[in-house]
Amino acid sequence: MRGTLAVVSQKGGVGKTTTAINLAAALARRGTRTLLVDIDPQGSVRYGLGLRSEGGGVGEYLEGTKELPEIVRATTLPFLRVLLAGAVAESGDHAAYQDLVAHSPKLRELFALATERGYAVVVDTPPGLGPIVQAVLGASDRVLVPLQCEPLAVQTTSQVLKGVRDAVAKHDGLRLEGIVLTLYDEHSEICRKIATRVREQLPEELVFQMVVPRTEATVEAFAAGQPVVLRTPDDPAAAAYIALAETLVGRQ
Repeated sequence: MRGTLAVVSQKGGVGKTTTAINLAAALARRGTRTLLVDIDPQGSVRYGLGLRSEGGGVGEYLEGTKELPEIVRATTLPFLRVLLAGAVAESGDHAAYQDLVAHSPKLRELFALATERGYAVVVDTPPGLGPIVQAVLGASDRVLVPLQCEPLAVQTTSQVLKGVRDAVAKHDGLRLEGIVLTLYDEHSEICRKIATRVREQLPEELVFQMVVPRTEATVEAFAAGQPVVLRTPDDPAAAAYIALAETLVGRQ
């Protein structure tokens, strides 16, 4: 997979960060040099990968106090590197960080440097379509939208799709890859109905065929600071993320 892929959702709790982590790990697992960038000031990627927040990250790079080699973290996967949000994740005041990301020309520079060095870049963004997400979309090549199979998430689908399509219209080269259904429970009638409704209401090519099921192994893996694709690769959710990575790579 080439370029920068932004993982975007209208609301939190839909598996966005879990998707970003496991997609990045699945790409690295297959031999793709991958950089996972956490641009969400909540900084949740560090928990899913068992990393400490010290050492700086996106915020410090955009401020000009750190260079890229100083803040890129190695992981247990040889082909996976991580760039955390930085000190903002320990702060309760995100306003200055939001303004920094929204207006700094160094964000595009960051993604360009990573891709020039041969990385596929996967970006975990904050929920919603605020200034940070708009800045990321303006500097990205592709967009992926995780959508939880529950009523409230579905009600926000039109909002996030409109926002992404507006960004695509503004930025040449930005492409919507589609929606991936997450936290799917085949034993829930409501969940099954929502998945069916989404596929009926949206163009077939806009919704990935694979769904990411809700599994205990995924929760345990995040708590242990490991991607489920590494901790429990035979788990159905891990298999879905691996299939998603293969599909995206095949679309080059």
